[in-house]
Amino acid sequence: MASAFAFGYMLAVPVLTTLTDRIDARLILLVGSTATALATLAFGLFADGLWSATLIWGLAGVGFAGAYMPGLKALTDRLPAGDMSRSITLYTSSFSLGVGLSFLVAQLVANRYGWRDAFLITGLGPFVMVAACLAMPAVKPHLTQRHLLDFGPVMRNHAAMGYVLGYGAHCFELYGIRTWVVAFWTFVVAQQSRSALLGPRALTILMVASAAVALAIGFSVGASPLLLLVLLLIYAFTVPADSGALTSGMSLSATPSHRGATMAMHTTLGFGLSALGAWGAGITLDLAGGPKSASAWFAMFGLLAVSILLGTIALWWSRRTASSE
Repeated sequence: MASAFAFGYMLAVPVLTTLTDRIDARLILLVGSTATALATLAFGLFADGLWSATLIWGLAGVGFAGAYMPGLKALTDRLPAGDMSRSITLYTSSFSLGVGLSFLVAQLVANRYGWRDAFLITGLGPFVMVAACLAMPAVKPHLTQRHLLDFGPVMRNHAAMGYVLGYGAHCFELYGIRTWVVAFWTFVVAQQSRSALLGPRALTILMVASAAVALAIGFSVGASPLLLLVLLLIYAFTVPADSGALTSGMSLSATPSHRGATMAMHTTLGFGLSALGAWGAGITLDLAGGPKSASAWFAMFGLLAVSILLGTIALWWSRRTASSE
């Protein structure tokens, strides 16, 4: 079900974000935000079992495909070049803040009124963006002669593609841990109940640090819950730390007339690997012994560490090819 959101997003975002090279991104953002709100409300009203929940949550992902990157494009189209980097970083940071607040509000509402009401309350959030869209001034996008789904110019822009590939590695790690962190903490608590023993170079550093923390968690699955909680809190910082810089680097490296297509490639690969991250982490957990096995959790965190280290290779390739051109 968690992967269905990323899968729906991945299917829709190439078209919806690339369209922002042809029409005002504000219009796509308006439709996408409305669709996200309606799908979230529908989940609270109609989800009943795995398959209905998976279908509705996949549709929510389709709606979000018209909101996240088109929202970033709507922002950058209305900013001078000098303000882009800081604004993009603020935008992606706001996304993480919004996700955190959504989890908090959903949990508080669910505890008191039930999980359906949690979705009904959080489903109201996207309507704030609908209001923001209606208040935005209209702009004309850059003219382009490229076919709608022609990503050739994007793939030839090696400077931008390094950030795109790095973002894919980031998303694999992010959704792997986001999907399975609650199950992992359940394992930690169960163990405790049984026993009383308990820029590209800067981005490369962040990614290596995140991999190191993932491996530290994997090696420490039998340690005290306090140590594991500290490591998870550190991981909660290192996992999203590179997101804003990767997206900012991608946008600034993109050719202006192909910026929408570059964003589409960026987010398609990112959320495609998000779906694989959640699914792949679960498959690894099962193959290595299941969620009651300490060695299985070590294998899962090892997978996440390897995935983010692949992002450092993508950034190295980008720097090398860009410098030789």
